[in-house]
Amino acid sequence: MSHGVTQRQAMLILNGLPHVGPVMLTRLMDAFNNDAVAVLSGDRTRLLSVKGVGDRVVETLMAWRDKFDLIREEGLMEKSHTRFFAKGDSEYPSMLSEIYDSPIGLYWKGNYVLDRPCVAIVGTRRATLYGRSVAKRFAGELARMGFCIVSGMARGTDTAAHEGALEVGGKTLAVLGCGLDIIYPPENLDLYKQISEQSAVVSEFPFGRRADRQTFPMRNRVVSGMSEAVIVIESDAAGGSMITARFAGEQGRSLMVVPGRIDQASSKGCHQLLRDGATLVTSVDDILEELRYARPNEPELDFGKSEGTVAASSLSEVEQAVMNCFQGGEIASPDTLSESLSKSAAEISSVLMGLELKRMIVKRADGCFEAK
Repeated sequence: MSHGVTQRQAMLILNGLPHVGPVMLTRLMDAFNNDAVAVLSGDRTRLLSVKGVGDRVVETLMAWRDKFDLIREEGLMEKSHTRFFAKGDSEYPSMLSEIYDSPIGLYWKGNYVLDRPCVAIVGTRRATLYGRSVAKRFAGELARMGFCIVSGMARGTDTAAHEGALEVGGKTLAVLGCGLDIIYPPENLDLYKQISEQSAVVSEFPFGRRADRQTFPMRNRVVSGMSEAVIVIESDAAGGSMITARFAGEQGRSLMVVPGRIDQASSKGCHQLLRDGATLVTSVDDILEELRYARPNEPELDFGKSEGTVAASSLSEVEQAVMNCFQGGEIASPDTLSESLSKSAAEISSVLMGLELKRMIVKRADGCFEAK
């Protein structure tokens, strides 16, 4: 029996029980007239009559006290200043509630409550400088126009999108594939703090739930579900961004894609989506046109070269020759540059070091270089 448990507490419990996924919860809530307390109090026969519900789910529901520590969860929420927005609450994202397998509730850390249309920006974790700059620019411009930027706080594209929105004082939601007490990836701790202070960090998972192969796709459906559009910037043929794009199509969201170089793996997924009918976008104006929003009368944002970047006119002949090799977003290794320019490896290494110091290029984790 579930005596003494409120409707909100019952939804929190259902959300945190193992073996009871979003689709199952939707069916249970439909069968019990959206009464979460009744679901927890349901008898075995009635529970088993719900499509897809088997003995394991019934045992979990009937022994929920052994599966979910409500007092501990509420204590952690209070300590971390986290709220739980149940489906049906005014704070719950309205567009997310429209999808069939929407979460029964969301953990929400941050004072910001969604008050504007959302656009999701997603892409590869191994983003190029070009990809990160596009994500940052698009996010900044859209955030300043009044959109909330949604992404998953992953490395690469997601991080750039959040940063772009925050830098202009805009709003951004980070949807995590783990509990809100787990920072993933760990190097985004400062970003996590900044988003939770200026906007909000969101998850459907209870405290202590770690990210795995199941949680990331679940997270991705929330990213697309709460957004009017999903913009993919750099994606391989497989990966999280492609999953988010698939969800966008299933949920009836606008799917937009930034094209990339034909010789880079990070463009394969984007070009596949374009062949499948996604909308090609190369500017924020393309995005606004697709969404049928008018651009406000305001100056463009500038996410161009930093103040410390050296002017191209100050480069030596060999430095300029090396920089020319990076035109069009080219990524090159020292050996490739040496062969292409017919220069010794030692001379190329010296030039690359000088260009790094001048902040013209950056060395990637794989040992290759690309222009800033």
